[in-house]
Amino acid sequence: MNIMDFNVKKLAADAGTFLSRAVQFTEEKLGQAEKTELDAHLENLLSKAECTKIWTEKIMKQTEVLLQPNPNARIEEFVYEKLDRKAPSRINNPELLGQYMIDAGTEFGPGTAYGNALIKCGETQKRIGTADRELIQTSALNFLTPLRNFIEGDYKTIAKERKLLQNKRLDLDAAKTRLKKAKAAETRASQLNSARLEGDNIMSEQELRITQSEFDRQAEITRLLLEGISSTHAHHLRCLNDFVEAQMTYYAQCYQYMLDLQKQLGSFPSNYSNNNQTSVAPAPSASSNVIGSSALTSTSGLVITSPSNLIDLKECSGSRKARVLYDYDAANSSELSLLADEVITVFSVVGMDSDWLMGERGNQKGRVPITYLELLN
Repeated sequence: MNIMDFNVKKLAADAGTFLSRAVQFTEEKLGQAEKTELDAHLENLLSKAECTKIWTEKIMKQTEVLLQPNPNARIEEFVYEKLDRKAPSRINNPELLGQYMIDAGTEFGPGTAYGNALIKCGETQKRIGTADRELIQTSALNFLTPLRNFIEGDYKTIAKERKLLQNKRLDLDAAKTRLKKAKAAETRASQLNSARLEGDNIMSEQELRITQSEFDRQAEITRLLLEGISSTHAHHLRCLNDFVEAQMTYYAQCYQYMLDLQKQLGSFPSNYSNNNQTSVAPAPSASSNVIGSSALTSTSGLVITSPSNLIDLKECSGSRKARVLYDYDAANSSELSLLADEVITVFSVVGMDSDWLMGERGNQKGRVPITYLELLN
C-alpha cells in the first residue's frame, strides 16, 4: 500500500513538473514570460555540435552512395546490419562485366585476336572489381564506421544532455516566474494575510535556489560534452586521411591494371583473320623480314603492324625463328602456350588453317596463332 502511494505521488509530481514546463514554454513562445539565455560560449558549442552532426550525416550518406550506387543493395546491407548478420557476398559490376568479356572471348575463340583481347580485358575488369571490393571494405571500416559511431553514439548523448538542460532551464524560469508572482501578490496583500504570503515567498526562493543549482550543474555537464567536439573533429580528420589513402591505393591499382592492359592490347595487330573473314593488308616489301613492314595506325593512335611476312612463310617450306608478341594460353592439347618476348621456331604444315602455324619450343610442339608472332632474321 505504501509503495502504491509512493508511485501515485511520484506520478502526480512528474505530471505537475511536465505541466509547469509546458506552461513556461508556451508563455515564452507567446512572449509572456522571460527566458534565461545560455552564455555565449555554450551557445557556440551547441551550434558547432549541431553543424557537425548535420554535415557528418550528409558526408556519410553520400559516401555510401559513392561506394554503393545501387539503392536496393544499400537497403539490403542496412537491414542485415540491423539484424547483426553478415550480408551475402554479391558480384559487383566490374566483376560481372569481366565475366561477360571472358565468356565472349572464349566463345569467339582464344586463338583469335578479338577473342584473346576480350579475355585480357575481362581479367583486368575482374581485378578492378576486386580492388573495388577492397576499397569498400577499407572505407567502411576506417571512415564510415567512425562517422556512424559519432551520430549514433556521441551525438545521441549530447542530444540527451541538451534536452535535460532545456528542461532544467524551463524549471528555473518557472521558479523565477512563481517567485515574481509571489512578490507581486505580497505587495498587494492585506496585513492579515501577510504571514501566509511571506511563507509562500520563502518557499519560492528556496525552489529558485534549487532549480538554479540544478541548471548550473546540467549546463556544466553539457559544456564538457560539447567541448569534446574538437576531439571528434581531430578523429574524423584522421579517418578522412585513411579514406583518401584507400582511394589513392584503389585508383593507383586501377591505373596500373589498365596500363598493363593497354600494353597488351597495343601489341595486337589490327589485321587478322577472324571467323574466316580476312582483312585486306597492304603488300609488304619483298626484302622485309619484320612483321608490319607496312605500319598501320589504329584509332587509338598506336602503330600496329601487318603479319604479311608470316603469311609468306606459310607459302614456302622450311622453318624460321619468331618472337612472341604477347601471352597466349593454349585452348587445347593441340596448341602451344606462349609467353611474351620468347623466341620459338615456326613452320607451316600443309592443310593447316591460314590463321595458324606450327610452333616448336624445345620438345614442346603445337599450333600457334599467326597474329601473335613477329618473324626474326
